[in-house]
Amino acid sequence: MPDRSPNVLICSCEDTMPLDVDAIEKGCGAKAATMTAHALCRAELDKFRSAVAGVDPLVVGCTQEAPLFSEIAGSGTRDIKYVNIRETAGWSQDAKTAGPKMAALIAAAAEPVPDIAFVQFNSEGVVLIYGCDEQAIEAGRLLKDHLDVTVLIRPPAEVMPPPVTDFPVVQGVIRSAKGHLGAFELTVDDYAQPVPSSRGALRFGASRDGAVSRCDLILDLSGGEPLFTAADLREGSLRADPRDNAGVLRAVLKARDLVGSFDKPRYIAFTADICAHARSNIVGCHRCLDLCPTGAIAPAGNHVVIDAHICAGCGQCAAACPTGAAGYALPPADVLMRKLRTLLLSYREAGGRNPIVLIHDAEHGTPLIHALARFGDGLPANVLPLEVNEVTQVGLEAIAASFAYGACAMRFLVREKPRHDIAGLAKTLTLAEPILSGLGFGTQRAGRIATDDPDVLGATLRQIESGDGAQQPASFVPVGGKREAMRLALRELHRAAPAPVDVVALPDGAPFGAIEINVEGCTLCLSCVSACPTGALSDNPERPMLRFTEDACVQCGLCKATCPEKVISLMPRLDFRAATATARVLKEEEPFECIRCGKPFGVRSTIERVTAKLSGKHWMFENSASRLALLRMCEDCRVIAITEQEFDPHAAPPRPKPRTSEDYLRERQEPPGAGKTDG
Repeated sequence: MPDRSPNVLICSCEDTMPLDVDAIEKGCGAKAATMTAHALCRAELDKFRSAVAGVDPLVVGCTQEAPLFSEIAGSGTRDIKYVNIRETAGWSQDAKTAGPKMAALIAAAAEPVPDIAFVQFNSEGVVLIYGCDEQAIEAGRLLKDHLDVTVLIRPPAEVMPPPVTDFPVVQGVIRSAKGHLGAFELTVDDYAQPVPSSRGALRFGASRDGAVSRCDLILDLSGGEPLFTAADLREGSLRADPRDNAGVLRAVLKARDLVGSFDKPRYIAFTADICAHARSNIVGCHRCLDLCPTGAIAPAGNHVVIDAHICAGCGQCAAACPTGAAGYALPPADVLMRKLRTLLLSYREAGGRNPIVLIHDAEHGTPLIHALARFGDGLPANVLPLEVNEVTQVGLEAIAASFAYGACAMRFLVREKPRHDIAGLAKTLTLAEPILSGLGFGTQRAGRIATDDPDVLGATLRQIESGDGAQQPASFVPVGGKREAMRLALRELHRAAPAPVDVVALPDGAPFGAIEINVEGCTLCLSCVSACPTGALSDNPERPMLRFTEDACVQCGLCKATCPEKVISLMPRLDFRAATATARVLKEEEPFECIRCGKPFGVRSTIERVTAKLSGKHWMFENSASRLALLRMCEDCRVIAITEQEFDPHAAPPRPKPRTSEDYLRERQEPPGAGKTDG
């Protein structure tokens, strides 16, 4: 809960749901003043006017009439939050025992939400309509008075020449497309201008490939393959099935309104310095690149770049990022965890038991919950719904925190047929499963509910077994970035677990683990140390040594890819002792002492091995002990010795005499068996 407990104003909605004031006051804090009403938005509207006249924060248990309440409240500085306790709690067959849930929902709604940054789109209304028949031209006629229209007809097509050229109609096939609202760039093949003398059907002149077209909007009525991956998530790209007249009309009306400046949240906050994508042109971590459905992420040297204009906010990159370089901003991970903390702690304070957290979005999950409340049995009293921007934004840190705070189960509500690939959520749940089961919480504690049917949702939630929750739920306050918050949540989860263990084996690709090296094959070249982006691998400036700090390792694989001897292997696991453990020495050797000044340098085994391999086997060291001694000197003494001996390190034996055509002709004339001249 925030520092100042809010006043609470709740309504029974004409006695269609019971209100447990005692439970709400327990869950929201002793200082919270709870006021009730029977018809707050109608006959008892003065109660709202009275409540809003104060200075303390206010939470109103109604979202249906929030526009009316906001109009009455005006544009003052009063902090007012609205929360739905009717469809989510009161309208249920378990309504009589839903008091703790109402308390939890009200308390969570009072949690402060940070401001977010926005990205801006600017559109001047230049639209390209891509089609294959008269329908594209008709769409152009509907838009010509509102937008700057160009129609691109995909061949072959039989369209009538327009009697008046109100807008250009050209021919072509879009080969590739990139960009976003206000900044699209298309490459068009078979591009051709119309012939003005076209009579029965529109004819086109000579065509060419590789034409470039730039526009603000794309209206795709071609019925072919989408121009973009996850095309429905690309701002400014509208697509409709040409056989669906209503769908085409909706797309035309939407295109008409896309003129001017528009804002969109900057969903991802990215910190390039801690990205573990690559080092020295060697790729390590590519989790975000594999998961982004819109293609908004691209490599950029040692890190990646995220195009905020293309990003649709699914959050899978942030959930999967092992270092926290990509962090979700709507809200940040620690803010979401604090909301979960308030939700679960308030529920427990109000007397609730066996809580199940239901993560859902507004576009799909909220209507489904409302339908279940209006036409079915409603949500069970122990199911705590939490609306987020995208279900796929939730990472392991939020799951670990939920169970540490006392959740018995956690479910993610998704569409039966998702709009885009949700492999990131599947990987997060695959990672959470061995951790939760290994710590004694049981199996299948966190999972998905993929349905578009409210009755299936209700039945599935009622079939979830309570399982073993935390014996002593945690109450920690998450702070810091994603990686820090995740470490804290996992430590608290381990502390509160029913059957804690020190080490849990994890699947490949997990962001935690150790590395193993073949000690015999390692030469302590330390290339892995320079490649490690998190400092998990380190050396000792005083002596040849390779050290490893498991708590910092994100299993990016850069050390394995960089190692010239290929002696490093990854071992994904979660060692709860790593947070307090010191750096572990993987390999250590004695340094070699300079034979001239005694200064330690290099690795003894390496110097001896190189000396043995070159002695008598290389022209530089065949007959000179002094030259061989240079290998046993430090860098300073080596320079001095070379100067004293006037040693030319680039001198080489005489090169063989070149062979000419005369040599070959002479050899042909010599009798068989005669000796050949030296070449």
